[in-house]
Amino acid sequence: MRKIYKVLMMFALATMVEAQIVTPVTWKITLDDTGSPEKTIVFSAVIDKGWHLYDMNLPAGGPVSTSFDFETLTGAERVGAPEASTPPTVIYDELFNMELRWYGGQVSFRQKIKVTDARKFKVAGEVEFMACNDEMCLPPERKTFRFDRKDIKKEGDILASSNEETEEELAAVSEDDEATFDSTDTSAHAVSSSLEENKKNTAAGETTPTAEPALWKPVIDEMKAFGDVTLSAADMSWLFIFFAGFLGGLLALLTPCVWPMIPMTVSFFLKRTKDRSKAIRDALTYGLAIILIYLAMGLILTGLFGAGALNDLATNAVFNVLFCLLLVMFAVSFFGAFELTLPASWTSKLDRKADSATGRLSIFFMAFTLVLVSFSCTGPIIGTLLVQAAAMGSIAGPAIGMFGFALALSVPFALFAIFPNWLQNMPKSGGWLNSVKVTLGFLELALALKFLSVADLAYGWRILDREVFLALWIVIFALLGFYLLGKIKFAHDSDVKHLSVSRLFLAMVSLSFTVYMLPGLWGAPLKSISAFAPPLYTQDFSLYDSEVHAAFDDYEAGMQYARRVGRPVMIDFSGYGCVNCRKMEAAVWTDPKVKQLLEKDYVLITLFVDDKTPLPRIMEVKENGKARRLKTVGDKWSYLQRSKFGANAQPFYVLLNNEAYPLGPSYAYNEDISQYIKFLQDGLANYLP
Repeated sequence: MRKIYKVLMMFALATMVEAQIVTPVTWKITLDDTGSPEKTIVFSAVIDKGWHLYDMNLPAGGPVSTSFDFETLTGAERVGAPEASTPPTVIYDELFNMELRWYGGQVSFRQKIKVTDARKFKVAGEVEFMACNDEMCLPPERKTFRFDRKDIKKEGDILASSNEETEEELAAVSEDDEATFDSTDTSAHAVSSSLEENKKNTAAGETTPTAEPALWKPVIDEMKAFGDVTLSAADMSWLFIFFAGFLGGLLALLTPCVWPMIPMTVSFFLKRTKDRSKAIRDALTYGLAIILIYLAMGLILTGLFGAGALNDLATNAVFNVLFCLLLVMFAVSFFGAFELTLPASWTSKLDRKADSATGRLSIFFMAFTLVLVSFSCTGPIIGTLLVQAAAMGSIAGPAIGMFGFALALSVPFALFAIFPNWLQNMPKSGGWLNSVKVTLGFLELALALKFLSVADLAYGWRILDREVFLALWIVIFALLGFYLLGKIKFAHDSDVKHLSVSRLFLAMVSLSFTVYMLPGLWGAPLKSISAFAPPLYTQDFSLYDSEVHAAFDDYEAGMQYARRVGRPVMIDFSGYGCVNCRKMEAAVWTDPKVKQLLEKDYVLITLFVDDKTPLPRIMEVKENGKARRLKTVGDKWSYLQRSKFGANAQPFYVLLNNEAYPLGPSYAYNEDISQYIKFLQDGLANYLP
């Protein structure tokens, strides 16, 4: 699911690391044999933190499913389908308009087989899988497995006939099996085959990795000479959720439930003792207690339900409808229709505990009282924060978010206790606090539509298509602008005798944002809110026509054309299941300058590494000292990316001259248009026809 704070994400993608092959999934494949005819092949996957492995049998048009291909199955038969050890995480992906399922951490798949003839027993095949994290997807990978008669126990009826054979006969049969497996009749074409054979295949309309050897020559060292780096944000999501929580804490400070508590609480601490240093220590302890309480809330919530369950809730359609209704209820409360408060008995008991307790325990109870008293204002912020933090699929997510929230909430109490003179300059409570509360109400309404949009897409209601969503946001932010100008007034609002500078500027921001969204009703991409609004394909009417499409989807054909016309090449390693590839195409390629460079100055070749189209012939290549078979077009382009450029993540962009040598460093996921333009212009400057 797209994070609510995705817009903030754009400003934090600045960490760079050298391009490298990423291998986040490790497989261990074993044969579980109890001696009976029925046995189990166990496919165990260990998945790196932050990555996920897709489930089996995903809908067509989505990412590549995990599948188990039994190419050889002799002397045995499969019993049923593979079964996973744990239920998958289920999310709704707006881009693919479908539910996706994946696994994180560890998962095992168990496939039962029944041995029918032990003497001929042989099982061989491949596991095909695809792994992604929040920022990138890797091309489909394969892991081979093989078992034969040597791997099963010589017990029971299934081996009765084989016990009569001599050890020499067993060895001979095993050697024959080995030869049969290594020379499987698949018409595989080896990379080491002669150039003449490659030319024959090319003339017949078939392409192989060595049809033009120079095109496939590795250029990793040449790219490193340019200082090649690729963008990595694998651990940045924690930083984003922390800043999102911190921002939420700052917003909570400006609410009428929290702001008046600052001078009251600080004054209380300073009056408790004549020793100012002790009063300051108590106030710092109070701030620390606030942090610990909110941090514990995040950890307890995740501990009770588990990170996976929270992620399921965060992306579940029914939950999103309920959370939308909850936010609407909070918004109505903020507008003054009614007051949301926790039972008075709760705060009364805590007040009595704080009065009767001594030392640091009393400070803890006071902090707990603040948490409960401020719930009606902080509840919506905390709830939204936890929903988004849970989508990280890690126990650390809610804890980090709550830590950021509590830190922002606690800092003023500590600072005002250390510098009490600041309290005299602090704005007094008044009507402005209610204005803050009403403003938050408008924002809650806008945010509620985001959650409703997820459910609308999940069920296919099509009641909240992109133009409807934008129309509602336009109305909400226009009304917010008029409210800030004093044109709209609620029951608890004070009279606005004159317009303050701050209200004027906030009204200008809100109304300008309203005007910015208007072209979206006719199909403008509105890149800054693409993480919030429904996808463009849900819009019924669109005048937008600025998409960029590659001229070629075949590497050799594109390179031949580029040589003929004397233009450099940009290779776009992409994937049908690559979300960030689509985001780059929508947010960066549609820029007029980028579009002109790609269409007029370069030959654009897009290679889909998850293209399942079968190759005319299975290609056999040597990679890292091991034989590897390329069965699909996607396999071929994935191998090209790994072998020639030393990378396997998408999106991945590389500029080449007509001899297939790099014109500069590669470029990965980064929506900075100016950087992308510089990347393209630098390549043109280095190109010599």
